[in-house]
Amino acid sequence: MKKNLSILISLVLLSPFCISFTQAKPITYEIDSSHTFPAFEADHMGGLSLWRGKINSTSGEIVLDKDKETGSVNVIMDMSTIDFGHEGMNKHAKNSDMFDVEKYPEAVYKGNLTDFIDGAPTKVKGNLTLHGVTKPVDLDIKSFKCRLHPFKLKQVCGADAYGNIMRDDFGVDYAKRLGFKMEVALRIGVEAIKK
Repeated sequence: MKKNLSILISLVLLSPFCISFTQAKPITYEIDSSHTFPAFEADHMGGLSLWRGKINSTSGEIVLDKDKETGSVNVIMDMSTIDFGHEGMNKHAKNSDMFDVEKYPEAVYKGNLTDFIDGAPTKVKGNLTLHGVTKPVDLDIKSFKCRLHPFKLKQVCGADAYGNIMRDDFGVDYAKRLGFKMEVALRIGVEAIKK
């Protein structure tokens, strides 16, 4: 009887330590630059046409804690890789009258994953730093999925996020006086692999 009582007391005393070992920890995923392309849609000539482009080189990480329904994102975009699919436009966009990539080589988006449904975030509340200016930018996550990568044999998460900015808020107001609309739609497809 005494032996059973001492075992029970030991289990009670050790249980907080056991719980701390079994609780899930946040998982860090490294952004896969070969499968992550922040994209955008911008007006040309006040509604004449719509230009689409993307950033070809990104890095960063996503931290996810599904149990606590929390997480964060940090996406670093190399602005020298901006790509409209038109070499002349690419060159112009890098100049000082637009993104001035020599002075501002990176754009950075940092935010927190929120509004989880069934273990998956549906929104990001964060800040975008572009052209040396930081402004709040929230994104809606249209899809979010984690699974085992069949080739790399590691956990991978992917998401498709949407948002909008006014480019003149970031000091990129080229052709505003010519009637170009300042609103830019952001479309961010991202994949990240567990570290």
